[in-house]
Amino acid sequence: MDPLDYLTQLGGVARTGQLLAAGFSRTDIARLAGSSGIRRPGRGVLALPECRPEFEAALRHNARVTCASAAGDYGLWLREPPAQHHLACNHGHGAGFVRHRTVRFDGHPTLPLAAVEDVVLHAMSCLAPPASTAIATSAMRLHGVPLELLKAQLTADRSGQVRKALHELDLRAESIVEVDAQHLFRANGIGYDAQVYLPGIGRVDFLIEGFLIVEVDGFAFHSSREAMRRDLGRNNASTLSGFAVLRYMPEHIWFEPQRVLDEIRTVLDQRPRHRP
Repeated sequence: MDPLDYLTQLGGVARTGQLLAAGFSRTDIARLAGSSGIRRPGRGVLALPECRPEFEAALRHNARVTCASAAGDYGLWLREPPAQHHLACNHGHGAGFVRHRTVRFDGHPTLPLAAVEDVVLHAMSCLAPPASTAIATSAMRLHGVPLELLKAQLTADRSGQVRKALHELDLRAESIVEVDAQHLFRANGIGYDAQVYLPGIGRVDFLIEGFLIVEVDGFAFHSSREAMRRDLGRNNASTLSGFAVLRYMPEHIWFEPQRVLDEIRTVLDQRPRHRP
């Protein structure tokens, strides 16, 4: 493989030692370093102009990308990218980034990324719910990170934020917006059951007080006529069975939470008195 192509695969930045370990000669590396546009942001570091800035920061600071900065690399649920790079390192040198000093697991074999387990542990200690719980929930669902591992590593943490995040982990959430809806309901005293199977209706996202079905529709909602037909059937079956139904898009949960709460409370206040 051409060293330039390999450098591109690494996010556009790498140490010369990594290139040597990949089998490239010092002559190959010297030619690469002399290529137009190649930068040297640090000693022994080569970077393309369009390299990933968080990777460059990690190599310059002898660190690994972690927490919110690494969420996208592992497909973890995160609504907004962080304002600063989150880097994991066992030293106290450097500034201009969020430092995570405790590194417990071996990192990615080729990229300057912390292990997914460390990414989650750092997020749990750094971010407030629901951002932390969304990252943790997706790591458990997508990568099989054990809940027991998180508890074992974090129970000694005296931070109330970490204890709260551990308490709020709910693997029934199947998307980031469901994690955010769970957090919204909990924070406002609305009890719920999640991913409930109702005979004749199917599985619903949330069931509140055994009467109100709340569905949070993803971006692929009604992607086909068949999906629309199936969903209309579910809605009709819910009404015929005596349930009230509210449906929301992600932006309702994220940008109009008070509207969501007010509508839920209004429906609950109007609950027919004859229902148990």
